Amino acid sequence: MALEIEKTSIEGLVVLLPSTFEDERGVFSETFSQRDFSETTGCDISFVQDNESVSARGVLRGLHFQNPPFGMGKLVRVSQGSILDVAVDLRKSSATYGMHIKMVLSASNRKQFWIPEGFAHGFLSLEDDTRVLYKCTSFYNPQSELSLLWNDPELAINWSLDTEPSVSDKDSNAGAFTEFISKF
Repeated sequence: MALEIEKTSIEGLVVLLPSTFEDERGVFSETFSQRDFSETTGCDISFVQDNESVSARGVLRGLHFQNPPFGMGKLVRVSQGSILDVAVDLRKSSATYGMHIKMVLSASNRKQFWIPEGFAHGFLSLEDDTRVLYKCTSFYNPQSELSLLWNDPELAINWSLDTEPSVSDKDSNAGAFTEFISKF
């Protein structure tokens, strides 16, 4: 199977589009191949944990990350519904430190977003019963997990909201970017 890749304006963040075969019976897609992922992205990593999130329209999750040595890369895709997906560069030596990329991932566009270690990640559910799946390069480690405010004015993420999002207490009380000291 072929895997198309689309680079973004932030080095390390890429969009992947697996080949899809459609006929009168339906659709088939190989959603992940370690060989194709490594060859296409140049990243020789292993995924150790798969996560799934189901959200109503207007639920906003993030911006989450894990500090080293428990940093976590994520390969994110949507199997039902759609999200506005956001990744913020936390690599202090990067020319794009503090900048973000956002895109719509949906069941219909089948795009996957590779977010390596050194990025905060969050998303806004655009439809009811949206199902987000992500493969992780590290196990969840609550002691190393941190969050940045989703609406931090310094990050200036335009979430394109038409109503106030549903946000967890943890995410509502997340840290400000100006007070963040990067360990990446």
